[in-house]
Amino acid sequence: MNNGSKIRALVRGPILAAALLLSACQPPAGEPPLAGAAIGGPFTLTDQNGRRVSDGQFAGQYRLIYFGYTYCPDVCPTTLQKLMSGFSKFSQAAPDRAAKVQPIFITVDPERDTPAVMKSYVSAFSPRLIGLTGTDAEVAKVAKAYAVYYKKQEAQGASGYLMDHSSAPMLFGPDGAPIALAPADEGPDAVARMLDQWVK
Repeated sequence: MNNGSKIRALVRGPILAAALLLSACQPPAGEPPLAGAAIGGPFTLTDQNGRRVSDGQFAGQYRLIYFGYTYCPDVCPTTLQKLMSGFSKFSQAAPDRAAKVQPIFITVDPERDTPAVMKSYVSAFSPRLIGLTGTDAEVAKVAKAYAVYYKKQEAQGASGYLMDHSSAPMLFGPDGAPIALAPADEGPDAVARMLDQWVK
């Protein structure tokens, strides 16, 4: 199994397992799939412009959050492309509601993902996308709070290592509560439909 395959094999990490357990509880009709899940929490990280950013700055906004890293060979760029294409479709159809959504990309590889690296990376997907990085401890803390798995894995080649990580974009409400997984693996249209369903 090559490294790309290994990463793909791990994209259904703990957060997806938790989602399956939650779905088995069959919440009332109209209730968000992740309602009541212990996912999310306060954080302070550094954005792609070198500014310190806290979760409180997004209060009142929906947050479309994805954890990954810029050196990811296939999963992250593919997921981000579908995620942001879906967001773009939603923005065109419902610009007023889309203005309430902040897309956020949080690295799980702070060693290489400096603000400058993040700035170049996120700009390739959308001018609306914010990239966040930090110290190892800061990233570990926010990943734990958001039920995101990641682990460094040595690899052949110039990169030196890859990061195994769960790959599950999530939508959070204006109060920071989790709403739903964003189905980027199903394509941009599925992402746009999810946003249309939950962003009021």
